[in-house]
Amino acid sequence: MEKWDLYDKHRNKIEKQITRGDEMTPEEFHLVVHVCIFNSKGEMLIQQRQPFKQGWSNLWDITCGGSAVTGDTSQQAASRELFEELGIHYNFEKVRPHFTINFERGFDDYYLIEYDVDLNELTLQDEEVQAVKWASKEEIIKLIELKKFIPYYESIIAFLFEGRHHYGSIRL
Repeated sequence: MEKWDLYDKHRNKIEKQITRGDEMTPEEFHLVVHVCIFNSKGEMLIQQRQPFKQGWSNLWDITCGGSAVTGDTSQQAASRELFEELGIHYNFEKVRPHFTINFERGFDDYYLIEYDVDLNELTLQDEEVQAVKWASKEEIIKLIELKKFIPYYESIIAFLFEGRHHYGSIRL
């Protein structure tokens, strides 16, 4: 039973937690993290969700992601999700999210890291991940068009690839 801390619209933690699936009021929000790993060739590590996973089953997705649980900072949630889903140890302690996207019920923090990972050394979480592979921006957009990837905006995928080397929205 996953418990979440709740936040107000200004991202201030409020003194309330809920269990995943419980109703939130319109003034309550939760934190979700996403990690995108890029290799030195400029490809993103993507994962295919399990067929029995509720929501987007069998579709490809970015490297990993999930909700922060009670007590997690964004960085702790990113580290935990990456380890749980793929068996990768990465210290996010001194890393800020590259950007945050507000969605209807919360905040999506995105971490973009360059890390050459040997796919054969990954430990895939049976409950969530059935396969992984490296993919270019063009391959991911093609998978979106074929309805085989979670339907992110193509511009977000392009921004992930473009913005991976620096913070901000201006080319340096």
